[in-house]
Amino acid sequence: MDDHQQPVIKTNGPDSSSSSFSDLQYQSGFHNHFSSEALPGTLPHGQSSPLLCPYGLYAEQISGTSFTSPRKLNHRTWLYRVKPSVTHEPFKPLESSHRKLVSEFTDSNSSTTPTQLRWKPVDIPETPTDFVEGLYTVCGAGSSFLRHGFAIHMYTANKSMDNCAFCNADGDFLIVPQTGRLWITTECGKLQISPGEIAVLPQGFRFAVDLPDGPSRGYVAEVFGTHFQLPDLGPIGANGLAAPRDFLVPTAWFEDSYRPGYVIIQKFGGELFTAKQEFSPFNVVAWHGNYAPYKYDLTTFCPFNTVLFDHGDPSINTVLTAPTDKPGVALLDFVIFPPRWLVAEHTFRPPYYHRNCMSEFMGLIYGGYEAKADGFLPGGASLHSCMTPHGPDTKTYEATIARGNEAGPSRISDTLAFMFESCLIPRICPWALESPFIDRDYYQCWIGLRSHFTREGASAKDGDIQNGEKED
Repeated sequence: MDDHQQPVIKTNGPDSSSSSFSDLQYQSGFHNHFSSEALPGTLPHGQSSPLLCPYGLYAEQISGTSFTSPRKLNHRTWLYRVKPSVTHEPFKPLESSHRKLVSEFTDSNSSTTPTQLRWKPVDIPETPTDFVEGLYTVCGAGSSFLRHGFAIHMYTANKSMDNCAFCNADGDFLIVPQTGRLWITTECGKLQISPGEIAVLPQGFRFAVDLPDGPSRGYVAEVFGTHFQLPDLGPIGANGLAAPRDFLVPTAWFEDSYRPGYVIIQKFGGELFTAKQEFSPFNVVAWHGNYAPYKYDLTTFCPFNTVLFDHGDPSINTVLTAPTDKPGVALLDFVIFPPRWLVAEHTFRPPYYHRNCMSEFMGLIYGGYEAKADGFLPGGASLHSCMTPHGPDTKTYEATIARGNEAGPSRISDTLAFMFESCLIPRICPWALESPFIDRDYYQCWIGLRSHFTREGASAKDGDIQNGEKED
């Protein structure tokens, strides 16, 4: 469905019970112009802001880009709600011991290191902790104030958000759950996200996270000043990687009830502020536009791989990209390493040893990672910054070459790893560097790599001759 097609309007009546997550309906497409109404006849005809909206609702626009952004990049949505979002008390700084969110990375709140870093999975807290309370920044670069940069967060939580909603004024969240489902209520409707799926919550939308499975853990990438989009396919053609039809957008859902003391928690410049109101922010009866939260099932990704020799670059597995003004250079790419076949002949099949002008943050949702035989665990993470060497550990290298050139096709299964890759050099937060879960012995996985160099054998002699050297 493109912008010129009439969207199908789906209805989803008001239902505040948790059972409403069991039979959710979605709209399909990526950055389409969607329309949805929970009560038939709610959307105005022929205009977006009539003098009187149907059912006595308020019309409110949320803009994700400047008014004059090019049409193909312009994002906005009209919301038709019981009360407008402006109806709240003044914001006040949140008085909390939780001050581990950063959106402007400087030498006063973070530091740099070229050392390879790895973290073990962080324990789920024992004390009651919701999504916002369990969210903390690991690293990032740039500034939300300057509208350029990114932040990588992780979260651990064990309880649902209660009588409150969160709003990120700094940037877009890309959430990757690793343990436990997330039931996310947004102003556009509801999303259910399981491990193996992702959700993107654009800047400015209010949302609440329920934890139907209890303990939950995951990763969050945040981008400032831009939005995620599908990568160009180039010579791949018209099909492959993440298909637009597999992205799912919620249908309208609302609640209209008196909620005294309801709290809006707003992240603004990396700081948290709260404002009280007497109603739920999820009172949008209908909406239309192309700026909305969405989800994506990573099992629907169509991967590509080399079919004859050599190892393809990881960019071939890009799901979403947040671009910069420089063509081909990403502020942040979201790349996955899903189950797939390896068939390359006479090839070292695991990822190659590498120094990269980009910086790479990796996480593992389940299973193992093909380049690390030990130590990289589901729920853990690693960071290889700009030009920091990295690659397969000793066990992986030795096991791979021991199989020799006669290794037949093999399938990587029961694994799902991912990477956040950025052109910016990340600064690391002190609590991440001082964490008891940091792997101080990470470097040891490469120390055992021994020299296999020899001047004996045909391949070595051929190499010498090609380099202009004579045999003794």
